[in-house]
Amino acid sequence: MNEKVKVGFVLLSNRQNAIPSTRIVVLNMLPYLKAAGFDARIVFEPPISTKTPDVAGLADKIKAEGFDIVFLQKVFGDSVLALAQELRVTGVKTVFSICDFVNPAMCAATDATIVVTDYLKSLYPAALQHKVSVVHDGVEQPLWRKTDWGSHQGSCFRPLRAVLVTSGAMDQLPLLSKLPPWLHVTIVGSYPASGSPWRRLQANWWQMSLKRSWGERWRFLRFLANPRIACVAWGPVSVYETMQAADIGIIPIEVDPVRDPTGEWKLKSENRLTLMMAMGLPVVATPIPSYEPVVEQGVNGFLARRLDDWWNYLGALRDPVLRRRIGQKARETALNGYSMDLQAQRLIAVLRSVMAGVDPNHPLNKCLKP
Repeated sequence: MNEKVKVGFVLLSNRQNAIPSTRIVVLNMLPYLKAAGFDARIVFEPPISTKTPDVAGLADKIKAEGFDIVFLQKVFGDSVLALAQELRVTGVKTVFSICDFVNPAMCAATDATIVVTDYLKSLYPAALQHKVSVVHDGVEQPLWRKTDWGSHQGSCFRPLRAVLVTSGAMDQLPLLSKLPPWLHVTIVGSYPASGSPWRRLQANWWQMSLKRSWGERWRFLRFLANPRIACVAWGPVSVYETMQAADIGIIPIEVDPVRDPTGEWKLKSENRLTLMMAMGLPVVATPIPSYEPVVEQGVNGFLARRLDDWWNYLGALRDPVLRRRIGQKARETALNGYSMDLQAQRLIAVLRSVMAGVDPNHPLNKCLKP
């Protein structure tokens, strides 16, 4: 490109308190875009995270500042849709990025849509498929890695350590309610810091108040009192320290059509999986569409379809030799297929295709690849 393409980003969350998707999809990519010759800037960020911001009047600012492309990061709604339509009339290109559901209206209104999995892409109507490209979540901290997988098989006195990373605050351990004495689970999530007992008490009281029956409350109390489960606060460094200290990664997901009739679990990205795989953890996970292309059964991880599978695979990983072998293969898989470098290349290819006014998914447009 002889002249820098000016790309303006409309963010889901504020940079000062960026949620993971903003960090992964936009902030991590800015240095790559700059190196590729783009003039990438933030044109809008909300004071607090919102998927449906009011962007009235933003089109005038975008046109006045001469942006060529506007990147809409996981934002939609009437105001955003009107913005995309107004920009199209004035010749400004638009790219819609979404990670966990399908939005055909935004796809139709923009020049390109970016999703994080092939499964999400497959859910868009056939008439819009040419607009949809896949850019996976890139591994953020590849330098963090396991170097020791232990030499023991786990026991009551020295249990194996499993880790589960979540964006929320679980009030039960999905599927695995009865842990064996040789296994301890740490859940890393949106919990109060360990040094804040009052905040934790308040959070637990609030969770308890939301339970609709005595049965649910009793299950929650048993979860809190379980000596083999620890709930710790997510932190940008501590999450990696916790994974590095663990022996096994787990991602148990309740696949329950009654509790989740919309099937939202099917739309989740592979981010949690590749996060742990990149660390070098052998992972056992519930199979969801985004995980199935990543995991080679028994080679770089395990997908557990039934409860018996969970105990069989966790039991097999008591072998330290197997933990090391699968963990090393898992890291290789994650870094080869889900590095930030590779995902940045995919993003740059989409932006260049949009500027050239061509279909980014057409095989004849390989010349636009970086």
